[in-house]
Amino acid sequence: MDIEGLIGWVNAQVWGIPMLSLLLLTGLYLTIGLRFMSIIRIPYAFGQLFRKRSGQAEGDVSPFGALMTALSSTIGTGNIGGVAAAIAIGGPGAVFWMWMTAVLGTATKYSEGVLAVKFRETDANGNHVGGPMYYIKNGLGSKWVWLGGVFATFGVLASWGTGAYIQSNAVADTLNSTYKIPHLLTGVVLAAGAAAVILGGIKRIASVASKLVPFMALAYISAGLIVLVIKIDAIPAAFGMIFAGAFGMTEATTGISIGLLMLAMQKGVARGIFSNEAGQGSAPIAHAAAKNKDPVNQGIVAMLGTVIDTLIVCTITALVILTSGAVAPQCLPTPESVEQLLAGVQAAGCDTSAPLTAAAFEAVLTGIGAHIVSIGLVFFAFTTILGWSYYGERCAAYLFGEKIILPFKLSWVVMVLLGSAVLMLEGEVTNIVNLAWLAADTLTGLMATPNLIALLLLSPLVFKLTKEYFAKMK
Repeated sequence: MDIEGLIGWVNAQVWGIPMLSLLLLTGLYLTIGLRFMSIIRIPYAFGQLFRKRSGQAEGDVSPFGALMTALSSTIGTGNIGGVAAAIAIGGPGAVFWMWMTAVLGTATKYSEGVLAVKFRETDANGNHVGGPMYYIKNGLGSKWVWLGGVFATFGVLASWGTGAYIQSNAVADTLNSTYKIPHLLTGVVLAAGAAAVILGGIKRIASVASKLVPFMALAYISAGLIVLVIKIDAIPAAFGMIFAGAFGMTEATTGISIGLLMLAMQKGVARGIFSNEAGQGSAPIAHAAAKNKDPVNQGIVAMLGTVIDTLIVCTITALVILTSGAVAPQCLPTPESVEQLLAGVQAAGCDTSAPLTAAAFEAVLTGIGAHIVSIGLVFFAFTTILGWSYYGERCAAYLFGEKIILPFKLSWVVMVLLGSAVLMLEGEVTNIVNLAWLAADTLTGLMATPNLIALLLLSPLVFKLTKEYFAKMK
């Protein structure tokens, strides 16, 4: 078995039924345990986002800045290329399972935010640090320290792939295909821009994210809504495709195909967590730095990340793709093609990533659609590079101490450059890129496992703190 086959096999195990069940059932358990607070209280959460908090709270960035830092890493290529890949490989039904991951993920994100602030520490430089490795160590005790180390190890590896290499690669590929900008030039500019921000630490990252994230999200959402207004007649049919495909049905079959159902679920949940990172354990690293003395209040702010990322941005991308007619019928999965699609084999000539989203926008907004996607992808990917650099930095510091931070940041800049430069190679570029995506997807799942275990074990504390918080409100 070659390296690609090995990573593919590991990916299939990581994103098999056990992981899908663990993600969805953990979210369901937390949602029920919180008495659906994470869904009912979404309007309240938006109100808390800009609320002035009394007293001097410890922390490094505002609650809004912490959320924008978390969103900077989630609103990225997954919202453009990831949604397209989910639909192209898993069919329209994958969108439904992305929604389910997001709805249940609000409880997961909330719990992560609560525990991040509850069990955070102050490092040798006076910065407030936290995340799954800290609430595992401080919440579960010394017997579980090894699990925090497992999470941090996968976190460092995933950050290099998901946060640096993949994002840079996607930007360089898009700018070259759309504007003929040399790959290396894109890599140099991205690496220089990333270095200028991340060397300034979490405060500079949060400051930049607080400006770029709202701007880019609103611009992309506005463009998507224009497309949907133009194609409003096709929206009901798009929803019909989503719900039918979610349960293994297509226009070509009268019954339910278990293979299609599992394909839609697997790709939808995998792309969902890749996009919004609910349960993955990355976002609480950012929320631990918030200037908020109340863990529950920060958890309430944290759960908005899933709402904004998946239920709003990803949904708009999905509906644009499905209403535009950009997906050719022969490119959608069928009962006969399930095994090939599960193995990652797509029909020739079928777009499976950002080019599909670009084609969808261009089909409706001729002349400007592809530019909207290209520019949006650049902004999305750059902010993801910034957010993930902090996640990887904190995981590395947990494992090796504060002395590792500067070397890690330098390695990060190198990985950003390599992500673009690899496209200059001839011959095996496509295989290299696909392998990188597959490895990043696998590491995302491996990160989630220790975090979900910690969330389940610490859930009684989350329920208790939540009950006390809302009792005080009454």
